[in-house]
Amino acid sequence: MPVRIAGASSTAFGRHTESSSRELFSDAAAAAVSDAGIIPRDVEAVYVGNFMGDVVEDQGHMGALLAEAAGAREAESVRIESACASGGSAVRAAVNAVRAGSRDVVLVGGAEMMYTVSTPAITDALANAADNEYENQAGLTFPGIYALMARAYLREFDATREDLAHVAVKNHANGVANPVAQFHRECTVEDVLDARPIASPLGLFDCCPVSDGASAAVVVSESYASEAGLDAPISIVGSGQSSDSLALQDRASMTRTPAAERAADEAYEEAGIGPEDADVCEVHDCFTIAEVLAVEALGLYERGEGVRGAREGETALDGRVPVNPSGGLLAKGHPVGVTGVGQIVELAKQLEGRHPNQVPDARVGLAHNVGGSGASASVHVLRGEGY
Repeated sequence: MPVRIAGASSTAFGRHTESSSRELFSDAAAAAVSDAGIIPRDVEAVYVGNFMGDVVEDQGHMGALLAEAAGAREAESVRIESACASGGSAVRAAVNAVRAGSRDVVLVGGAEMMYTVSTPAITDALANAADNEYENQAGLTFPGIYALMARAYLREFDATREDLAHVAVKNHANGVANPVAQFHRECTVEDVLDARPIASPLGLFDCCPVSDGASAAVVVSESYASEAGLDAPISIVGSGQSSDSLALQDRASMTRTPAAERAADEAYEEAGIGPEDADVCEVHDCFTIAEVLAVEALGLYERGEGVRGAREGETALDGRVPVNPSGGLLAKGHPVGVTGVGQIVELAKQLEGRHPNQVPDARVGLAHNVGGSGASASVHVLRGEGY
């Protein structure tokens, strides 16, 4: 059963040190509710993605807090945590609630503050998404974990750092036109290769920033949209989610993300489409290697071929299948619990024909959101009118 998107909005991602998750979510939710043409008391449930509020803001119980901030104090409210896939997991919960018939109007969103603490403190907070016993205590942080994945990929498939650099170049170029993106600066392959090393082979431009921000979307049942006369032309027609071993060492390969593969298969089956039907994608590019693994997990490329996408312009705005027109996590930013919902917001704009980096005639969009180094993943298929 299709689930309609009636309204969607994001705050700017970046540094909001004078704000809070409550204030940012209030802004995003108000804009989404207004866009939907409803009022807050119409909302029956609020599902919010948030990864580290209790660590960096000393604030747990985010579901109720953010529901109140959205003006839906009496609605069912739940905070959903699945590391960096918290937002995508919240979207899936909202989709399932509407499909089950238990809710007709759900406000799904995410809020995260990451600049409220020091760099060492936020690095430690992010490390909670890794295996503490087998990774954190060995000194690994996520740049190091993804660097291991990148090194394994470059070795296994005879790829190069320059191949990865093209991902950063593409996404930073896309971010320039996106008003909610954190970075509005282009870079060259040489800039990426010459940048300060973070964890070899990854340099500064290969890594996404920490970010503050919030996103929200109003999802409704098809019957409610019709009865209320809502303009809700975008549908979520496929939803998939899966998990894998938390520690990288426990997986069969460091160059695959099976949880994302399974989530994609489930979403495709529900939607009745295949990867060849995708017109535009927003994928989880927390590091340049992550986008390469993402396009392979989604079936857009065979294993070992994902580096061709950005290098040969196939995933550019005017390419065969545009990937991350928003700028992705690399340029748009990565407020971790928000990202999966932010992807839905970006795709809704694409399929409505009102994105600053509009892909012509886009009718089918894919959202790919990953937690940790691939231990959790969600994939959603969106469809616009005219498909």
